[in-house]
Amino acid sequence: MSQHKAFLEKARALGFNFFTGVPCSLLKGAFAELEKRSDFVPATREDSALGMAAGAYLAGKKAMVLMQNSGLGVSVNAVVSLNAIYKIPCVMVISWRGYQGKDAPEHIIMGEITHRLLDTIGVPHRSPDAEGLLADLSWANDEMAKRRAPVALVVREGVCG
Repeated sequence: MSQHKAFLEKARALGFNFFTGVPCSLLKGAFAELEKRSDFVPATREDSALGMAAGAYLAGKKAMVLMQNSGLGVSVNAVVSLNAIYKIPCVMVISWRGYQGKDAPEHIIMGEITHRLLDTIGVPHRSPDAEGLLADLSWANDEMAKRRAPVALVVREGVCG
């Protein structure tokens, strides 16, 4: 079974039943799988995806938001002014564009600052390799429930795509 299918099966086994996000080529396998399902609602912007996930949570769903790390930059206000203040949890799966300075020029700076940005806005995070992805998803699920706030998994190319 592919890594992204195993990841999504584990997410569903943990109770995630609402998925949204903005596609990224590093997560293309996960998005291709999600697009076949009725529990996926695509978004045009990452902050909108967080808003939809918040609404889903308020309606009794457990939400996961997939985005590129550049989308994290777009989403900072939603995370701190909606999710953090009102204790609305979700797991953010963030593709790590610009990892080790290898990517298109527009991704390099965000690749360098993604983890510091998450620290600054108070979002606990891990960067699993393929072998640790499912264990870190369990960690994210537990941490999200304990904190009632967003938690992030920052994934490199090939880890969840």
